[in-house]
Amino acid sequence: MSAKPHHDRKKIAGIVFGSVVVVFVFAYLLPKIADYGQVWSVVSTLSWWWILALVAVSAFFILSDAPPWLAVLPGLSFFNALRMDLAGSALSQVLPGGAAVNAATQFGMLKSWGFEGQPVVLAVSLTTLWNQFVTFGFPLIAIGLLSLEGGREKTLGLVALAGLVIVAVLVGVIVAILWSPGMAKGIGDRAARVATRLKAIFHRGPVDWGGDDLVSFRAQAIELLRNRWPALTITTLVNQLAVFAVLVVSMRALGISRAQVDLAEAFAAWSLIRALGSVPITPGGVGVEEVALSGALVGFGAHNAEAVAATLVYRFMTVVPSVVLGLLSVATHNLGKPRQAPKLEPQPGAP
Repeated sequence: MSAKPHHDRKKIAGIVFGSVVVVFVFAYLLPKIADYGQVWSVVSTLSWWWILALVAVSAFFILSDAPPWLAVLPGLSFFNALRMDLAGSALSQVLPGGAAVNAATQFGMLKSWGFEGQPVVLAVSLTTLWNQFVTFGFPLIAIGLLSLEGGREKTLGLVALAGLVIVAVLVGVIVAILWSPGMAKGIGDRAARVATRLKAIFHRGPVDWGGDDLVSFRAQAIELLRNRWPALTITTLVNQLAVFAVLVVSMRALGISRAQVDLAEAFAAWSLIRALGSVPITPGGVGVEEVALSGALVGFGAHNAEAVAATLVYRFMTVVPSVVLGLLSVATHNLGKPRQAPKLEPQPGAP
């Protein structure tokens, strides 16, 4: 029996479940926190200066998407890095699949521009890993900041613990791969066997990669990270914190003062919803992030209507422009593509 009908049913069930969650949140849960009429009254007080500030900080966030790619894929221009990242992000927020859709879009666009092979795998893998480090590492920092202020760190306890476990696992796998060629080959061969068994369940053929490919990947990763890990780390942090800046401006623009929710508390609430949003319950975390962030801001001291208003403005400014520009990038991905993409080869003497 073909696995395709079963796969289609799972996909449809996922779409239906996600739609139910979104409707439930916006039709029932958020109005329980604050009536939409009250929320609109708060939003309508926005001055032109605050609107310009929101547009400026959102534009900075969007532009900050490109630099991490420039650090890991030499030869890729800022413009193409930006539209490739926006395209992957947009499709991951409107289609089921989340990170898988994002990565597939990035691979496809880079391949259409002439970037192929391990340099692309390396670039996508490293940018994804660094983003995961930051996403699950920030709750740990948030707990430290809240502890310095005298408490409330229990709000993030479970999320921070989960983040610590995830970061520890990621670091452990990376260290094991980079430790020696033999260890990398062993991990790659075992991973290929597991992947082949999983594909067999769906009546598909074996994978066409193995331990030798991971050894080659290891050599290129070491050479790239030796020179570029500071640039990758800094640009990833700037990109992630630019999103936080949009939240801070949204809060202050809509009347949530520092006395109600200070920067440490805002950072804690934001890091919480970023970690929750990485779980693919709905595309782009729609619904889940709105109710979680609104509830967290209220818990830290914001008024209900202001908390929901700030959350919705923040989500609008970080999602809608990116999705619109990303879908435009998908539709025009063949325009202005590079004439020739340079190949990144391992340097002589690389481990």
